[in-house]
Amino acid sequence: MGGGGPSFLKLALMMREGGPTIMTASFIVPDWPAPAGVRALSTTRRGGVSVPPWQGFNLGDHVGDDPLAVAANRAALRRDLPAEPVWLSQVHGTRCVDAATARPGAQADASFTRQRGVVCAVLTADCLPVLLCDEKATVVGIAHAGWRGLAAGVIETTVAAMGEPGGRLMAWLGPAIGAQAFEVGGEVRELFLAGDAAAADAFAAGAGGKWMCDIYRLARRRLHALGIYRIAGADFCTANDPQRFFSYRRDGVTGRMASLIWLG
Repeated sequence: MGGGGPSFLKLALMMREGGPTIMTASFIVPDWPAPAGVRALSTTRRGGVSVPPWQGFNLGDHVGDDPLAVAANRAALRRDLPAEPVWLSQVHGTRCVDAATARPGAQADASFTRQRGVVCAVLTADCLPVLLCDEKATVVGIAHAGWRGLAAGVIETTVAAMGEPGGRLMAWLGPAIGAQAFEVGGEVRELFLAGDAAAADAFAAGAGGKWMCDIYRLARRRLHALGIYRIAGADFCTANDPQRFFSYRRDGVTGRMASLIWLG
């Protein structure tokens, strides 16, 4: 962690014991039963130097923002981390890489590590960040789970790469678009139902033949099927909270938040 007095993250970590999810000016620190050796956070749009339409703490370097602003925001984040995050080139797929050996910008949508001080990261602005760890703090993982990656099995490939049975793992579901805002076509619903008919309970009929999709519920179903029942988070909606979150569905051109996890 950075020096020179308590950082936002340090203060949030000190406040975490016995309380709900802690919001700081820039970060959300998950409230989940992770062991002491696991560190995790999600950024918000608050803080930072980016100007509209990326206003705030934009960490995405592929969305048209001034590269100098993105670099400044990433440098500010880096002060609260043990190392530069292993940023991925995300493609809505299922590939999971070992963050300790992956090249910068590796094309993947998930990463894991068993090495202390290696920071796994994904960028999102409506898609679901899924953070994972085992109960003894020997491995952590993270997945970028939009509906395409979720349907294709990005959670499953991440858990497989971590090499631990589901009963030893726990998950935190970070900021994503909520069920009241996530409208999809019938083809998306059919894609999920083709592999799991009971996934119908994650869809509610909307207007004009569309469906309202609960991506959190879909993720829980996937986690449960892997034997993971210790699941926290899932209490956000990026689309309906413009003060805290970027949202691609809401704004089109916008920034990206980061979710990060590492062994401390």
